[in-house]
Amino acid sequence: MSNFYSDDLDLQRQLETLDLRRIVALREDDYEQAGDFAYAPHDYEDALDSYRRTLAIVGDIAGEFVAPRAEDVDRAGALLTDGEVCYAPGMQEALDRLAQADLMGITLPRRYGGLNFPVTVSIMIVEMISRADPALMNVFGLQDIAETVNKFASDEIKQAYLPRFASGDVTGSMALTEPEAGSDLQNVQLKATLGADGVWRLSGVKRFITNGCGQVSLVLARSEEGTTDARGLSMFLYERDEHMKIRRLEDKLGIHGSPTCELQFDDAPALLVGERRRGLTTYVMSLMNGARVAIAAQAQGIAEAAYRAASKYADERIQFGGPIRELTPVAAMLADMKVALEASRALLYETCMIVDLKEGLERRIEQLQSGARAAADDELKELRAELKTTTRLAALYTPLAKACSTEMANRVAYDSLQIHGGSGYMRDFAVERHARDARITNIYEGTTQLQVVAALGGVLSGTLAARLDEYEAGELGATPELLARLRRARERWSAAVAHVRAADDTAFRDFHGRRLVEAAIDLVCGHLLLRVAQHDARKLLVARYFVEQMDVRVEAAAQAVLDSAPAALDALQALGRD
Repeated sequence: MSNFYSDDLDLQRQLETLDLRRIVALREDDYEQAGDFAYAPHDYEDALDSYRRTLAIVGDIAGEFVAPRAEDVDRAGALLTDGEVCYAPGMQEALDRLAQADLMGITLPRRYGGLNFPVTVSIMIVEMISRADPALMNVFGLQDIAETVNKFASDEIKQAYLPRFASGDVTGSMALTEPEAGSDLQNVQLKATLGADGVWRLSGVKRFITNGCGQVSLVLARSEEGTTDARGLSMFLYERDEHMKIRRLEDKLGIHGSPTCELQFDDAPALLVGERRRGLTTYVMSLMNGARVAIAAQAQGIAEAAYRAASKYADERIQFGGPIRELTPVAAMLADMKVALEASRALLYETCMIVDLKEGLERRIEQLQSGARAAADDELKELRAELKTTTRLAALYTPLAKACSTEMANRVAYDSLQIHGGSGYMRDFAVERHARDARITNIYEGTTQLQVVAALGGVLSGTLAARLDEYEAGELGATPELLARLRRARERWSAAVAHVRAADDTAFRDFHGRRLVEAAIDLVCGHLLLRVAQHDARKLLVARYFVEQMDVRVEAAAQAVLDSAPAALDALQALGRD
């Protein structure tokens, strides 16, 4: 029997050591929901028990049902026949099994049939599904667009669509990208026109749309005639009908089971979500927090599968009279992979908690402002100040987590294939699929380069420095020597940040952005690992291994920044043109 929760001690440790008490209380309205729903928790321990049980159910489905079908799903892929997409048989079977287990509306409110779970727990589910088959995650995970509907759509739209998402009757897609508007979404040209009958209609093309065959899509479209920027874009909900055609499926390197579609809208009727002009500036930006952590979890799951494949092969492959795990270079690769996995996972779930807190605070403030809950003016003022800080942290940590997990997954998949040797290059072993699947994770939902751009402001502004201060003020399970190395690394990073800020040169800042952000990721992961190490002797070993290497990496990055000046970029730009 294979259960992807019970066999993953580090994932279990995340649930047990993270302090979710306030997040759960906010989500459960201080457990008042227990009076309206029989299956709502009465207290924190009751909630934790529910999370454990659900994670165990998902772990069983992932290990026993999804993973054995993943290879066949990859080989069969999705097919476009007479304008309709057919999933690989194993894909549809897995979706049906998840729907039967009532797992399609994990974070949705109970009044719509959802489980009302925090983002942190839902991302653990996404990670396990991705370990089994990341292509399935692309369809299953897109149910999260229902959260955007829940946050911003009218009550009428919520009542009409959210129960269908929660039951698994419909799947969704985010129709954002266009042939000429990839990462630059403010250049979206698909047109939304309001007719005399009061109906919005969509016309234009969307490309690279994951699960574009889904019955319900959130579509970013230009609603304001004559505009050319983000202020002319609105968000629409579209349900499949004869006015949208799937023109083609992309022939991809990996994640074959997930259909990636090119869509043609021809006066397709749609519903406005929220307010006009806020499609990109508010709704897509809100969607990005969830999308970034979801792809980070997908990468985490792929990396976990690749590491386990490498570890198993290293035990079984006999060379020079023994298993190759006994060869020091191979043992070092496996250690690097395992430590990178756990460091990345620590950052991922720290980020999820920040996103959860942000959403919980937004909900509580909305309740207080509407009069649904009584509050003193001081309480509302304090919550708004906390939300402001948490929003900045979410804007910083979500790109950090996506950059960290996806780059890590690519390295781990690469090294796993390397440990397999020539056999890993053959389709006889799953590792070649893991390597193909991992490659997209640091591209879609914003490339790593764009994550660096998104995080750099928080790195340079002091938002991250303030968070590091909080970590250092808490308890860290470390020897004086490890703490000294961590503090030295931070001092060098701080000097590099100050050097870039003092230069006051945009090109210089952008050139060193990746160095500063990657060093920031290292520092955060080092602190998070040491925070857990105070309760776990094994984690101290992981933290020591990580901090010793991190110290070297941060020193090298900081020195590269401190040794350079804006004038040095002239030669680089000249070389790039040759």
